[in-house]
Amino acid sequence: MIFVSVRPPNLVRPNWVWCVTGHPARRQCGAPFFARFPTLLDSRWLRQFNARVPLDKLTIIGAGLLGGSIGLAARARGLARRVSTLVRRPESLAECQALGIANEVTLDPAEAVAGADLVVLCTPISGMAGLAKRTLPDLKPGTVITDVGSTKQQLVAELTPLCAGAGARFVGSHPMAGSDQTGPSAARADLFDGTVCVVTPTRDTDADALATVNDFWAGLGSRPVVMPADTHDRLVARCSHLPHLLASALAGRVLDPAHGEQQAQLCATGFRDMTRLAAGSPVMWRDIVGSNRDDILAAIDEFTDELGQLRGLIAGDSPEAIEAWLQRAKVARDNWNNSADAD
Repeated sequence: MIFVSVRPPNLVRPNWVWCVTGHPARRQCGAPFFARFPTLLDSRWLRQFNARVPLDKLTIIGAGLLGGSIGLAARARGLARRVSTLVRRPESLAECQALGIANEVTLDPAEAVAGADLVVLCTPISGMAGLAKRTLPDLKPGTVITDVGSTKQQLVAELTPLCAGAGARFVGSHPMAGSDQTGPSAARADLFDGTVCVVTPTRDTDADALATVNDFWAGLGSRPVVMPADTHDRLVARCSHLPHLLASALAGRVLDPAHGEQQAQLCATGFRDMTRLAAGSPVMWRDIVGSNRDDILAAIDEFTDELGQLRGLIAGDSPEAIEAWLQRAKVARDNWNNSADAD
């Protein structure tokens, strides 16, 4: 049995290879016996020593649910030698360090971004441009900047020239992952596993910067999907923004105190499931609505038309038509769910 230490220049740690080819034990026991046991190269624990580390330093600006989850996932998957996080409140320093979100947690923007290869903006949309302006002077030339904003046209239009003027490269992105929970304590290393992340380059986006962002999200467990910013905003207005606003409208209307205490007593599992999104951050969703107003209004109009059709079917007292309407929705939902499971 021979152990060989190999250390190619692009690897962080030695790659230990168990050389058993030709060993008498293999000839005596046969391949079926060895097939029952993983070799060293098959070990998930040992594969971490073979992994490339594409980033020397990753900086996360804002350590809430998404920022904290990025930090946990990046560290767990070895995507950067160092992970630095910029937080806003002094009390967040100890919390983020205790949770293991980053190697370095700081209140100083210059310290957070100094030497960073990739910076991820994870603040509410309204604060992203301001934070970018504060940190741009401290970036090294060629730094790639991306974000997790739920709307893209406004951010891409504002941040692309701003970053380019400082020698940095901006590529917009939006991971389609989240929760109604907020803050670092809600962060999870597996939040992005199996999810889609939309990446929104422009015609002038640097190819290497785009590859860096795509590889980063893929490294976190997500599947990057590239599309124009305006297409993204139109689609998420229907499938993300509208559902949240409908959940809020439903919660507000049904739980109106004017309906009496018994109304709330009768709200059960279905109501809880339908209104879960309403528990999200009002500040974050205020910014989302303000930055995607036209597409959200168009989505509300589409939904109003759909409700109008349903109202007409109910008023017409047509059981067959109502069943057909419900069946159409069930088939659409089942097909979507099955395709998502297959992916």
